[in-house]
Amino acid sequence: MTIDAQAFCGQNSPKLSQNIGNTPLVELIKTTDGSRLLLKLEQFNPTGSAKIRMAKAMLDEAQEQGLLKPGGWVVESTSGNTGTGLAMLCAERGYRFTALVDNHAAKEKISNMKAFGAEVICVSEQGCDELSTHVRDDMAQTLAEDQGAFWTAQHRNFANSRGYIDLARELVTDLGKDISHLVAAVGTGGSICGTTRELRDLGCHQLEVTGVEPEGSVIFGGPGKPYHQSGTGTPEGAEIGPVIEYGLIDNGLKVSDQQAFNTARYLAKKYALMVGGSAGGVIYQALQQLKKAPANSTMVALVCDGGEKYLDTVFNDDWMQNHQLIAPAIDNELDALFQQLTTKQGE
Repeated sequence: MTIDAQAFCGQNSPKLSQNIGNTPLVELIKTTDGSRLLLKLEQFNPTGSAKIRMAKAMLDEAQEQGLLKPGGWVVESTSGNTGTGLAMLCAERGYRFTALVDNHAAKEKISNMKAFGAEVICVSEQGCDELSTHVRDDMAQTLAEDQGAFWTAQHRNFANSRGYIDLARELVTDLGKDISHLVAAVGTGGSICGTTRELRDLGCHQLEVTGVEPEGSVIFGGPGKPYHQSGTGTPEGAEIGPVIEYGLIDNGLKVSDQQAFNTARYLAKKYALMVGGSAGGVIYQALQQLKKAPANSTMVALVCDGGEKYLDTVFNDDWMQNHQLIAPAIDNELDALFQQLTTKQGE
């Protein structure tokens, strides 16, 4: 079959963004007491992340409200996945896009943004790989106020959480209303809060929600310190925006870089499942919650992105060793946990 490239790229042609959503739901484990842990694999969205859902919602609402005009300029402070989604959508819609990043962002994400034509400005000094969220945000706000760009401001923009309404509807379509547990990373709060609100509106009234952040993030309190998990949590000194609705989250847990990254590596080796570093942390804590869950629970973990974006970090032995993150004890812990959950007592 021959495709006319001009027709494909025309004004009324199908858009890649029409393929957002309807991502796979995969059962990772079923326990001896009938409980299940299912993974919502958001890496099967265009650009490989859940964040494109909220990037689209933020642009859609800005257009509807007249805040973003044809040929306009969009800016965002980003760790990468939101920026990649915005970069793709801006390329599709004819907007200029500028991403403010720091050296905490994965190189693959920065390359993806540039491939879509984004202007990428790094606010960090060379050699500094710490988060600089407040610096990025300040620069985005300056571009918006002084130069007329539209700042999507994902931490403050409730279109962020509304972008996950369809995700919740997909879960209910696949599983019904008996979803008992939701486990997800907390960064801006959009994915966990938007999904939770819609699930409860759809009738999942017994839902228990667990938010997971890196050790060193301050969303659920505690001291701030550097961490390597990308696109999740909030570092000390950065804004905790109103998109995080604490009343929707029942439990707030922390996960170390070692636990998160070694879980991601374990799943790749043992289950041929490539998930991102923060998703490894979500699954680690979901497995801990599954041990305590009542029989016949249906637990869903939101997997924000895939591991392919972290081949130079999480899945790179040298990088892991240089950062003292390789921990064989976590592999042993996970082996024992899977055996415990799937083997009847006395066998």
